[in-house]
Amino acid sequence: MTDHSETIPERPREPLDRVAYGSWALQKLIAELRDPDPLTRQRSLTALCDIAHDPKKTYQAVRYGCLEQLKLLLRDSESSIRCMTTELLFLLVAHSVGREAFLCCDVLSPLAELMDEPLHACKLNVHRNLNRLANFPSGALSIVSLGLLPRLVAKVSEEEDEGVQILVLSTIGLCLRVDALPALACNGVCVLGQQLSGKPSLEIRRAALAALLAISVPRAGKERVCDEGLLPVLVGLLSDPDPEVQANTAGKLQALSAGALAPLLLLVSSGERAVCLNSLRALAALAEAPGGRRQLLEHVQVLSGRAGPQEDPAIRRAAQSALQVVTWTP
Repeated sequence: MTDHSETIPERPREPLDRVAYGSWALQKLIAELRDPDPLTRQRSLTALCDIAHDPKKTYQAVRYGCLEQLKLLLRDSESSIRCMTTELLFLLVAHSVGREAFLCCDVLSPLAELMDEPLHACKLNVHRNLNRLANFPSGALSIVSLGLLPRLVAKVSEEEDEGVQILVLSTIGLCLRVDALPALACNGVCVLGQQLSGKPSLEIRRAALAALLAISVPRAGKERVCDEGLLPVLVGLLSDPDPEVQANTAGKLQALSAGALAPLLLLVSSGERAVCLNSLRALAALAEAPGGRRQLLEHVQVLSGRAGPQEDPAIRRAAQSALQVVTWTP
């Protein structure tokens, strides 16, 4: 009887000296990051990216000196190697142990050198890394301490890709919470204000406004916002279709002379909690000026409408506080 079964070819086997298991496999991959063959370095980076999602493997990789090798690969002559290195770093800094090692090994310095990387995918990864780091106080402080804020502010105007621009604006906003003075010293208010003029996308408006609000926390920032004539721009954003933009604008706008009172009164009736809450707080601030209090006395009914027992407790308290300021008499 004839045997019709197919012959299954044997799978090529790795040479015994290349086979490794468990922790030895991880150590071998990290060692291969130093291999002179670019293809070997690429294969190792790809494998490390696959396992970097596991916190336990991330801890082991850090322990075996992975960050020290990646720091060197950020200056690799091959653009594809640099790109894959930034991708792996992005996965590693998602874990606390990865972030700590990233900062301890001073990987930030060579990473920052790639902010203008010609390869778009690599540049995008660089700014994704910076943005992820800036979400944590230690990371934001390191970015500011390294003097990167002025470069990031300049990047806002230079960058043509909107995705990168949004990341840069977001990173700036996060770093401004640590220290706004470096951005103020390099004309940051003007640069951020320019992103709110014209017809920017929703994500640009959100990121630029968040950064502008952060830079206006110190007194010097508030004065610069007024000097740059940005109050009318902020008043215009009170009518923005996006509730987040409305809420952030109302939360900071305290400019009676810019005509903010009327649009703020309209936002008091908003169904969005944050929008209503910030509008009431802004109106209470406006009412501290005699002129503002006189105008708001004509709209006490609007404020009283949000002070009833059926309202959200925070909104009710904000409305009651605003009413106290508006109806106060010497």
